Amino acid sequence: MTNNFKTPSQSLTVMNELVLPNDTNTLNNLMGGKLLHWMDIVAAIAAQKHSGKTAVTASVDSVSFGKCIKLGDVVTLEAKVSRAFNSSMEIHITVWAENIPSGDKFKSNEAYYTFVAIDRNGSPIPVPELKPETEDEIKKYDGALRRRQLRLILAGKMKPDDATELKALFFQ
Repeated sequence: MTNNFKTPSQSLTVMNELVLPNDTNTLNNLMGGKLLHWMDIVAAIAAQKHSGKTAVTASVDSVSFGKCIKLGDVVTLEAKVSRAFNSSMEIHITVWAENIPSGDKFKSNEAYYTFVAIDRNGSPIPVPELKPETEDEIKKYDGALRRRQLRLILAGKMKPDDATELKALFFQ
């Protein structure tokens, strides 16, 4: 590793896409699968920028679809690492859509993806720590441990009794 610490802004990735006819369903709305594809790409870039290594998708938290993104809209995806663990990184993604002629811009989606940095053999490798700076970055950083524990419980990799951060929300 070249750096011991990185800030979320150091791994910020912004990607723009134009919604074309091949990206839409019969209602001229962006297909959800296409949006998930773009979200995976922008999250991978942010993870690789943070780690300086190849990173692969480990999990995707629930993604809800807000307002429809229409044919001709410009989609802006913003991704940045919200927390780094040993070899994994949680990536927060925000999706904006804009109809340039009308000037209408809105947030469409938000999600957390988890990526793991790997070596040439596909084995997990350590990633730099993350040092949040802003109030929003600190809030996401603090919540990442609870989200991670929930992911691990749902994947059967952690016993609920061992999820101390999650239990603290309910038993204070």
